[in-house]
Amino acid sequence: MKHIIFGGDGFLGTELTKKLVEQNERVLICDEKQTPQFGNYELPGVEFIQMDVTKPETFDPIQVEEGDIVYHFAARLLVPILPRAERQDYFWQALYVGTQNVFNWMEKSGLRNLIYYTTDMVYGHTVIHPRTEEHPCEPIGPYGEAKYQTEKLCDEYRAKGFNITLFRPRLIIGHGRLGILEKLFKLVDMNLPVPTIGNGKNYYQFISVGDCADACLAAVKTNFPNENYNLGSSNPPTVNALLRTLIDEANSKSFLIPTPAFAVKAVLAFLDKIGKPIMDPEQYLIADETCVLDCSKAERELGWVPKDDDTSMLLIAYRDYREGKSRPI
Repeated sequence: MKHIIFGGDGFLGTELTKKLVEQNERVLICDEKQTPQFGNYELPGVEFIQMDVTKPETFDPIQVEEGDIVYHFAARLLVPILPRAERQDYFWQALYVGTQNVFNWMEKSGLRNLIYYTTDMVYGHTVIHPRTEEHPCEPIGPYGEAKYQTEKLCDEYRAKGFNITLFRPRLIIGHGRLGILEKLFKLVDMNLPVPTIGNGKNYYQFISVGDCADACLAAVKTNFPNENYNLGSSNPPTVNALLRTLIDEANSKSFLIPTPAFAVKAVLAFLDKIGKPIMDPEQYLIADETCVLDCSKAERELGWVPKDDDTSMLLIAYRDYREGKSRPI
């Protein structure tokens, strides 16, 4: 028996692979990168296959055994890099078509146990606080919509006898991943004002990549519950508190500037329209809302409890950023 990880050379796949190797488990990393990025393929018990979940023929080299466990992390990040007209197909192909191909391959291979990561973006705007797994799903963009449709796909395959544990995480951060935080860190390092979308009194929640990997292990241990689970930190702080701690850590002269949310969103929408996006609409449209996930279901049913708090996660990310800047080119 082995662990087959689609998107295994990515951020979460790398962390999970390390934890599985520590338990002397066998891992097959399946990723579209021509050269593995993180070097996990050099660890004992780890193999690597180059493939692309959007291309069914690339699944053929994967050899399966009875009892193999499948993890599906292959996706596209929500970053404002594409023209608006191209985003829907970009995310649909990578997220929905790729997931359908994974299910087709699993059905053909006789595998039935899957751990799948979707996103809290399926919820859209906050209607109920905190957000439980029963929160209405009304995505506000092509990324969240494609993920939501894959959740419906999961329900179809559950009805066919698949065991699918589905996780909806908040923003995943940790060593090696900065994403949109890099722009924030640059402002702080340059002692520039840091604007908040709105008054900054809303609460903000992360989830660490380590806690996400632990959730996978908990799902395996509890025999792949056919359930959806939120993943986020405990007791998240307000945006203002989080940013002030960062500024103090950096010994920066930056200060927070609250802004009218409607005006900032209008400016960001205009920049997006003219092809110079700073943030994706699915990010800024909810930036002044409290989007906190209730994770008590995962705690009750999986025995999973997040270890990392939001402030520590942000400061670790900032230190990684500073370390990266200081490395010689």
